[in-house]
Parts: sequence; structure tokens; C-alpha cells
Amino acid sequence: MSHEVGRMRGYNHFQIAASYPLTRLASQATLSTGRGFVSPVRKTMSALDRFLQALGFLTILPVRGMTGVGTNNGLFTYARFFPAAGILIGLLSGSVFYLASLIWAGLVPALLAVIASMIVTGALHEDGLADTADAFGGGWTREQRLAIMKDSRLGTYGVLALGLGVALRVCALATLPPSIAVFALIAIHAGARFAPVMVLATQTYAGDPVTAKTSYASTKLPMSEARHAFLWTLLAMIPILLIRPLALFIGLMFGAALSLALTLYSRKAIGGYSGDVLGAVVQVFEIGCLLGLAA
Repeated sequence: MSHEVGRMRGYNHFQIAASYPLTRLASQATLSTGRGFVSPVRKTMSALDRFLQALGFLTILPVRGMTGVGTNNGLFTYARFFPAAGILIGLLSGSVFYLASLIWAGLVPALLAVIASMIVTGALHEDGLADTADAFGGGWTREQRLAIMKDSRLGTYGVLALGLGVALRVCALATLPPSIAVFALIAIHAGARFAPVMVLATQTYAGDPVTAKTSYASTKLPMSEARHAFLWTLLAMIPILLIRPLALFIGLMFGAALSLALTLYSRKAIGGYSGDVLGAVVQVFEIGCLLGLAA
């Protein structure tokens, strides 16, 4: 998938993220009887719509047409379901790993599992990692870095980041037993999608407010949305927590440390986050968590 295509369907759609107020979404899920009563059916339908939008945003699965809400209502309306979408991505990747391990040994099952996750996501996060590496490695000023992120061409830093990132994920995953790897991948992919939610909740958009469709200078994701996303993440981690609690703790520390380091550097380098940085955050969390679990 080219970088241009990745941006068309990918993280640069964050420019519309704040254009759909949460209060408007809440009104769609409310059936008032004059006393503030909220219909559970309407709330469930709204939650399903938001989950499908999150799944459609993070994957190539054709699910957006199944929702009754418009497809471009804004990222903030469904970011809480990013980890839920990560659970499905991890389940698919873990299933591929397990089935492949019945036939092959060594690196092959791990490589196929990583490829499966790249296919189902359209290499969305890899695209962000490559552009972020090019921007932070080749740009000297904030303006240069933002301009490089918009450039569809792939540079040396991007190639190195992609190659090393895939190699680390495959090698670390290959050290895990198949029965462990399935639960580990579910937890890791959910946690990796929670990481950008926290970036949205704590940082501001670094794009040019003059050219952006929406100014992100003072807009952050409400913490209530982040807390909801955390519950999905916690749910995904319960199985591996029961099997390998210490390894999971180490993996989470590694992943969180890399994600935090990238987020802080991004704030220093460009004044906040960009769509590509969010994709890179997903990738470095996956890499860190897998390395920690493999330790």
C-alpha cells in the first residue's frame, strides 16, 4: 500500500476528529421521556455504531457501511473502541500464528502472524512509523518535519524503521509458545491501540491550524473516553495476566516506556502529535511489549 493511499484512509483523517461534538453523539443515543430516560436499545445501537467505525478506521474490513452513523463523524466519537478493535486484530494474528505453528517451526509462524496483522490493518501503523522516522530523522525544524510527514516518498530512515520494526516483532514473537502467543497478541494489539488514545487525551494536534480542517491547539480527547478504552484493554489482558503475569508486566513497561518517549519527543519536535505519530506510537508499543514478553 502506498503512503498516499495510507494517508487517504489513515491517520491524517484525525483532522476531522474534533468536528463532531460528543454532546451531539450523546443526543443520538438518548430517547427522552421528559425525565431524562435513556433507552438501553438506543445506547447499544450507538455503541455498536461507534465500534464499527473504530474497526473500519483501523482495518480494511468493510464494516463502515453497516453503521447507521455517517462514516466521517470524527475520531473522538469512536476512539474509545480502538482497543476493542485491537482485540479482533490480535485474535486474527494469534490464530494465524497458532495454525501456522501446527505446520512449521521457527520464525515462519511469527512472520505469518505479523503479515496477517499488516494485511488486516492495511499497514496503517507501519506507514505512520515510516513517515515519523523520516520526519524526525531528516527534519531540523518543526516545519520541515511536518512537511516530510506529508511527503508520500519513503526515505532512508523510514526504510530502516520498517525493517527493524518488523524484524524485532517477528523475532520476539517467535520465542513464545503458540498457546501463549495467541493470548499475548490479543493483549498486545489491544494495548497498542490504547496507547494513541492516551496521546489524544493528553496532547494536542501539531498540524498547521491554517491548513487543517479543524484546529487542535486546545482540543483533547475527554478522559472519560480514555477510561472506557482502558476497560477494553484490561479485558484483553486478563488471559495472559493469569498465565504469565510477570512477563506481561515487563512487556507493558517496555511498551509504555517506548510510547511515552516517542510522545514526549514528538511534543518537543513538532509541538504535539500528528496522525503519523499516532501510528508510530502503536508500532513502538507492540515492539516494546513483545520484547518484554520475550525476555
